[in-house]
Amino acid sequence: MKVYLVGGAVRDSVLGIDATDRDWVVVGGTPEEMLTNGYQQVGKNFPVFLHPGSKEEYALARTERKSGAGYTGFSTQFSTDVTLNEDLARRDLSINAMAQDEAGNILDPFDGLGDIKNKLLRHVTPAFVEDPLRVLRVARFKARFFHLGFKVADETNTLMQEIVSSGELQHLTAERVWVETQKALLEPSPEQFFYALNDCHALEVVFPEVFRLFGVPQRAEHHPEVDTGIHTMMVLSHAAKMDFSAEVRFAALVHDLGKADTAADVLPRHIGHEKKSVKRVKEMCARIGVPKSYEQLALIVAEFHTQCHQILALKPATVLKLMERIDAFRRPDRLQAFVMACEADAKGRKGFENCEYPQAEYLNEAYRLACAVNASQIVTNGFKGAEIGAQLKQRRIQVIKEFKSISFLK
Repeated sequence: MKVYLVGGAVRDSVLGIDATDRDWVVVGGTPEEMLTNGYQQVGKNFPVFLHPGSKEEYALARTERKSGAGYTGFSTQFSTDVTLNEDLARRDLSINAMAQDEAGNILDPFDGLGDIKNKLLRHVTPAFVEDPLRVLRVARFKARFFHLGFKVADETNTLMQEIVSSGELQHLTAERVWVETQKALLEPSPEQFFYALNDCHALEVVFPEVFRLFGVPQRAEHHPEVDTGIHTMMVLSHAAKMDFSAEVRFAALVHDLGKADTAADVLPRHIGHEKKSVKRVKEMCARIGVPKSYEQLALIVAEFHTQCHQILALKPATVLKLMERIDAFRRPDRLQAFVMACEADAKGRKGFENCEYPQAEYLNEAYRLACAVNASQIVTNGFKGAEIGAQLKQRRIQVIKEFKSISFLK
């Protein structure tokens, strides 16, 4: 029985990246041996075990054979005869198909080291086409390593197109699509996930709402990049550069979905696109199973991002209404996330990347002052019932009004 470190941990070690997870493959072992040595079995379809000490995963070497549709349509065979190379051959990319033995030697039967040197994301074998999930995985790895100069190999992109043409992507469950999307959103270059999907024609299938944004023009004086799809990718990129949360990044991705529904005779203007975006966000979230917290923030950003951009010109009563509409007084974290997404939208434009966004400071300070209004003092002053809420609103409007007058005097 021989044990090898495999996959991402080996790849990241070569790249000089600290590996967060380590996976191991056991060649020549049996389930009985693993259990005898204190390992805990957790795999249902094939034997995967947790180390008694580290709790890291140890899987018996196995092969896979296509037996049905989709990414779950595989039969798995494991035995003491399965070799390390056979186990590595079932993996998606060459950079993920390397192993390291106990002496620290790297075993590289599919030239993962060469592809790391050449900055290529390349499939291991033609069997790549059997698993539609790999389209999303390759796109995600582009999002992870694009800043290091990696690109998808032409021959791998061709196979990804073949998967799309076969209709296999239709067999991906909403859960798997969202899992890969959520991971991609947190990568250093999440916009590359969507560009990679577009390059192999998968974007139209998996994210039709995003696909429809490309080619939709906007007014050049406000959006020098013109194309709404490019703008959306720039917004997502800026959200990542600012290290915003996955929820904020998702809101950045979908905030303008309604612009694809603008009538041709109205373009390049997009009057009322906010409400249209809300409708599209709801549809997309329902289709791919987006968590409620992500959806709620995305809907708020889609509907109210234009008001945030115009906040300096809004009446104090309108500013307070905006705070109430986004539920800021019960959810203070919501306001901060909303402002972050709106700032990414403002800076995700060609030539505006480094511009100031005073709206963020203004809205945050106006909110702080509104929160500081003492409700208990209103009660002490003798107000009761509905009068308390009315007074609270009136005094909040007043402090915002005073702050606005001071702000414009600076």
